[in-house]
Amino acid sequence: MKKILVTGGTVFVSKNVAEYFAEKGHEVYILNRDNYEQPKNTKLIKADRNNLGDSLRNYNFDVVVDVTAYTKSDVKNLLDALNPVSQYVLISSSAVYPETLEQPFNENQKTGRNAIWKDYGTNKIEAEEYLFSKIPDAYVIRPPYLYGPQNNLYREAFVFDCAEAKRTFFVPKDGSMKLQFFYIKDLCQFIDIIIEEKPQNHIFNVGNEQLISVLDWVKLCYEVVGADLSVQNVYAQIEQRNYFSFYDYEYALDVSLQKLVFPKTTDLKEGLKQSYLWYKENKDKVNKRDYFGFIDGELK
Repeated sequence: MKKILVTGGTVFVSKNVAEYFAEKGHEVYILNRDNYEQPKNTKLIKADRNNLGDSLRNYNFDVVVDVTAYTKSDVKNLLDALNPVSQYVLISSSAVYPETLEQPFNENQKTGRNAIWKDYGTNKIEAEEYLFSKIPDAYVIRPPYLYGPQNNLYREAFVFDCAEAKRTFFVPKDGSMKLQFFYIKDLCQFIDIIIEEKPQNHIFNVGNEQLISVLDWVKLCYEVVGADLSVQNVYAQIEQRNYFSFYDYEYALDVSLQKLVFPKTTDLKEGLKQSYLWYKENKDKVNKRDYFGFIDGELK
């Protein structure tokens, strides 16, 4: 049994991570401001990660899984408040790769500003760099789009809503833009492998090896709901994020290093089934955008 600190713990990624390790019998502490329901079988440290004071001084953790660090200062403030830890895993992002690089992006390429993700990506880069300057043997994980139960972002849930309402789905252009996903439970398992096996590589892209087109992804979501799909292609020069869950940006991550330690990922349709089962009972837990209002007012 390990003593594990998970930052956050109440929303999507951090909540899944905390619950996963708690279910495995580890002693899991979560660090948050106690604004939401806490996961079962975890111990709360109530504090703001950027105003920690001495709140962590009486604790000694084997592992820190940092899900909620978005900037260098986020990492610095946590490290300053912690006693030494043997392992630190930072959840970063694929946004650290400039869109101008050759794809698929690999871990040896130089990171830099991405015109789509802007400061979010550069802040993640600074967080990674600062962490490695203090803990050279830390681990950094760079996922693509994450999905699955407890996803509070209006992505697959938006398509589920369209399918339940038997709406025609408005697909960007011809629907061929590719998306890359990673199931949240796979991320949890991968973190577990990192902690247990301590692989030689310290930066990992993660994700499904196979990308999927927008149209095929929408089809899977409708199939999971059990609805027939009709589509309307949108070729007009309209900002895609006004009516669809993703930016007009196609990218691919090379996940060959991940495959060496975690070769089999969850089938996308199976993962979407689990996501839909959760969503049907938790529709109030998703941060919805008014895509319907724009579609009905502008596209139709």
